[in-house]
Amino acid sequence: MTPRFRALLVVSALLITPALTASSLPAQPARWAEQAERVTIIRDQWGIAHVYGTSDADAVFGMVYAQAEDDFARVEMNYINAMGRLAEVEGEREIWRDLRMKLFIDTLELKKQYAASPVAMQALMTGWADGLNYFLHTHPQVKPRLLTKFEPWMALSFSEGSIGGDIESVNLRGLEQFYGPRSGGATGASSREEPDAAASPFGQEPGGSNGFAVAPQNTVNGRALLMINPHTSFYFRPEIHMASEEGLDAYGAVTWGQFFIYQGFNSRLGWMHTSGGGDVIDEYLETVTPKGKGFTYRYGTGTRPVVAKTIRLPYKTATGMAVRVVTAYFTHHGPIIRAQDGAWVAVRMMNNPLEAIQQSYGRTKARNFDEFKQVMTLRTNSSNNTVYADADGVIAYFHGNFIPKRNPAIDFTKPVDGSDPATEWQGLHTLDEMILLKNPANGWLMNTNNWPFTAAGANSPKIGDWPVYMSAQRTDNARGVHAVRVLENRKDFTLEGLIGAAYDSYLPAMEQLIPPVISAYGALPAGDSLKAKLAVQVRTLQNWDYRFGVASVAMTLANAYGEDVSQAAAGAARAANLPVFDYVQTQAPAAMVLGALARASDRLTRDFGSWQMPWGDVNRFQRLSGAIDAGFNDSKPSLPVAFASANWGSLAAYGQTGVRTTKKYYGNRGNSFVAAVEFGPRVRAKSVLAGGVNADPDSPYFFNQGERYATGNFKDVNFYRADVEQHATRTYHPGK
Repeated sequence: MTPRFRALLVVSALLITPALTASSLPAQPARWAEQAERVTIIRDQWGIAHVYGTSDADAVFGMVYAQAEDDFARVEMNYINAMGRLAEVEGEREIWRDLRMKLFIDTLELKKQYAASPVAMQALMTGWADGLNYFLHTHPQVKPRLLTKFEPWMALSFSEGSIGGDIESVNLRGLEQFYGPRSGGATGASSREEPDAAASPFGQEPGGSNGFAVAPQNTVNGRALLMINPHTSFYFRPEIHMASEEGLDAYGAVTWGQFFIYQGFNSRLGWMHTSGGGDVIDEYLETVTPKGKGFTYRYGTGTRPVVAKTIRLPYKTATGMAVRVVTAYFTHHGPIIRAQDGAWVAVRMMNNPLEAIQQSYGRTKARNFDEFKQVMTLRTNSSNNTVYADADGVIAYFHGNFIPKRNPAIDFTKPVDGSDPATEWQGLHTLDEMILLKNPANGWLMNTNNWPFTAAGANSPKIGDWPVYMSAQRTDNARGVHAVRVLENRKDFTLEGLIGAAYDSYLPAMEQLIPPVISAYGALPAGDSLKAKLAVQVRTLQNWDYRFGVASVAMTLANAYGEDVSQAAAGAARAANLPVFDYVQTQAPAAMVLGALARASDRLTRDFGSWQMPWGDVNRFQRLSGAIDAGFNDSKPSLPVAFASANWGSLAAYGQTGVRTTKKYYGNRGNSFVAAVEFGPRVRAKSVLAGGVNADPDSPYFFNQGERYATGNFKDVNFYRADVEQHATRTYHPGK
């Protein structure tokens, strides 16, 4: 049997093999140790784990074991959160976050899905649980916060690798306001919800990612190129390599605790996910009436009973554990998540964890576009677009993957009438009914979490040809504008040239933000107090080329001004139904833009003694500990960073979320794992990771990529085993 045919059989088995029974072997240390002997882990000079197993299940066993070695705390926390058990370790303030998860994640249902899953998938989930349990068995010094034993079905609770899955779109305040009074009076501690977007200080680094694919016709070597550039919170994903004798050989970024490469490549093809895609979540206004001890809701010409479900929410207290009991409500559309205008709001979204994890794993073993597309027909990658390239020279772009069919006459961007059958989903769009670009004539593709209508320049899909709900994004963004500029009209791409394009220093948003303040300054009368106060600032911005750099004083000033003017304009922009930058460019009063510049320079002077600060002295990269919520300290060592916020169109995104407690700016979101890949007879790749793969500050791999990351200096990826062995620093079996 050829390796390629064997690989196809394994992928097919994941999709169609009949289920085993629910029974499984007892998870005993002797069996774990036996499996560990079939796994070899080689750590290269960067500390990256290259995991080789006899079977795919062996590779999964070793791969998750290696993750636990590097950062068990993040592995465990992802599953604590996914199963709605965060309050058990964090306290009562997290009970509404737990409720949100438990409205969708039912452990009894997950156990049933595991028992009914295909043989090959059961083997992978069992290998996953055994690998984590063997790690805990061989590392008694590691004390889990909650999860002392992992069961195979638990893998289904976190089957999608995005930084914020669909469930997290449900607002916690709405849940608390609806269910708090219904669960025993006082609502207790408030949830730790992120601020509403309308109230957030502008300048918070947005989530998202960039994906570029370049066809052979636009490259020097005649080989397809792929840029993998997720923008996540730092340390959300490490890089890892997993391979088996059953055809698995994938390298890339893995979300802590999962057993599939989320964004990466194998020897034949690569894939990059960007957040967005089609509109995949709908809200329904349900007209609810009390009836007996329960409720009914109107549907069509009749009524249906509201389903009530008791959900227990244990939480940690100062004296031990307590439990809040919530009666949750469901209609056929989904769980009730809040009240609005006298109606109850139900939410409907994809909830198909078994097929989702099959798809997530299956794509890592695809060998060409047809096989990759076949895996994509499972249509469970609900929150992402996918940029693709392969060794056959194919480049492709999938805009979304899970998109329900809807009545195009109804506006689904707002909650719809749940009593009207016309608002029902009408099945799912097939892959060929979605926006799918393959080998466009221009020879490049991109997505930056923007709409799909600039994805391939002049060869992009046309807005009017598609239902509105085919794209959740209604506009382009500054990174999208920037991406087109660096990709179009070039025939000389190399691997290094693609990296250069992805790190291009120009900031397109400043084309909208800077001219209005310069114009407003020029119109000031000679005696105005701002004429003298802002003279040097305006001259600095006039002479700026809109490019970031560690020595640039203009970058520091423009960043502070951009944050201030965008926040100042946010309310008026919403009232005018305009994007903030468009409002500043076309309608912002002179007092608004000049006031923002004055405040920005005053703030910089207050914080640093002068507003004339080089960007690299202000914008820094620091990693002090491996804690999930690690803070920053101006008195501790840090590195200068030239990159800027994605808000301004920086493709190399770098910014901060959360409350800033320091004077200097320390990035914690943006470029994280970044890789560029060239596909040919042999795959060639370069990558860089924020900091390092290990969370222990005493590890040599804690910050060994820090300077490379801060300067965009990519390392060569060790993909082939001979290269891995040449650069090996440690070779071992799990547990040894």
